[in-house]
Amino acid sequence: MTSTGSSAGQALAHARARSGGPLRLGAGVPAPAGMTRLTRPDSTGHALPVWPDGVTPSLLEEYQVAAVPVERAGETRRVLAATLKCCWNDLSVDPWPGDPAPVELVLDTYRALIGRTDDLMRNWARGALRRLHDSAWIVLDDGVVTLGPRCALWPVESHAQLQELVRRLPEPERPELTVVADADIVAAAVLPLPGAGGRAEPGLAEFDDLLGAYDERRRAELVAAFMVVEHAADPVPEGRFAALRDPALRHTLGEMLARRGRALIQLRERWTSGYDDTHTAALARPQAPEPPPVSPAGDPPAPEEEAERSADAGSAGLGVSERAVLTLVLVHSVAIPRAEGLLPEDSWLSPHPTPVDELRRHTQVPIGELESALRTLRHAGLLAQVKAGEEAGGYVPGPQFHRLTPAARRRLQEELILAAGPHTPLAAAVRARRSAQ
Repeated sequence: MTSTGSSAGQALAHARARSGGPLRLGAGVPAPAGMTRLTRPDSTGHALPVWPDGVTPSLLEEYQVAAVPVERAGETRRVLAATLKCCWNDLSVDPWPGDPAPVELVLDTYRALIGRTDDLMRNWARGALRRLHDSAWIVLDDGVVTLGPRCALWPVESHAQLQELVRRLPEPERPELTVVADADIVAAAVLPLPGAGGRAEPGLAEFDDLLGAYDERRRAELVAAFMVVEHAADPVPEGRFAALRDPALRHTLGEMLARRGRALIQLRERWTSGYDDTHTAALARPQAPEPPPVSPAGDPPAPEEEAERSADAGSAGLGVSERAVLTLVLVHSVAIPRAEGLLPEDSWLSPHPTPVDELRRHTQVPIGELESALRTLRHAGLLAQVKAGEEAGGYVPGPQFHRLTPAARRRLQEELILAAGPHTPLAAAVRARRSAQ
């Protein structure tokens, strides 16, 4: 990624970070405004968006607004705590970047925390490790784990609470079985990890010119509305937030979102946010990969996995299998019920789940890839699972479909027509209109 001072370039950078996780930065490349730069010893790094006025998504709890749910949230939190216990060995310094630790040591610590050693526990823990890696809370590489880039965003005020948590966590019963004694092997394994050493460098503020015109109360109202439309699981009612009710404050809120490549979206008397239409085409194009950083010894490290996705991940980060599975669910849960008059024209959410057996019958994706695709789509909020016993069980479109702009809804409607009925007159009309543009 190249740095740009233009507002459009900064907005696109924020949109890319939202859709694909922390941005990779070349050596010496500064972070865009509104981001913190995490610099590694070789001067490369990552850039992560920071929240205005130092607030965090925990603000949603104060307003009793539900955040995006995390699959097996309890296990995921406990595994992250176990990782923090193993990687934060010097409590006198900031948690990030911490020290590398063997994955088995983290699993032993998790066992000691929950008091269980069965295979089911181990599967839960490994699933939590995968989710934490995919969302950049930790970094896994060849049996070694480090704290991920997102841990650098923990506010300083929370460090005392985190220190107390680490002190209270139990030590694993047999750490001598899992500690890697050969320092050279550990160093070699950790070399590619983005969390291995480094420093956090706060970037330039991006909202001071907008928020500085308001008193403390209205500034807090704007920040609160910004956080809830960006991080709430569902659209929020405007009656609960002054910055959504007041047209002048709502205009400023829209300007704040625009600087991050986002837009306000109204659904009757409720509001959420989504990707600005001006950046969707650029987000759909894959970025050119940067050359791998070179180690002090002159040898290039192994390439890093680019698996980080936020809860608001866009389709640009999806592979062929994920796109195929998502299309099938939209066809069976939305297109067919809509054609039968069971759904309104403008709805992309559906009470009609697509059973897994239906997905298996209508796709050539291998079972393993199908399960992986379903997991990725669930984590991204693009699909939601309806458990057996409720209707027939299966999958329905997820809450991210609330975040479509009107233009994006029209594009998706056209794509669904082309997928569900490619030889229909309506599909021919869509193709003709597109070719004329």
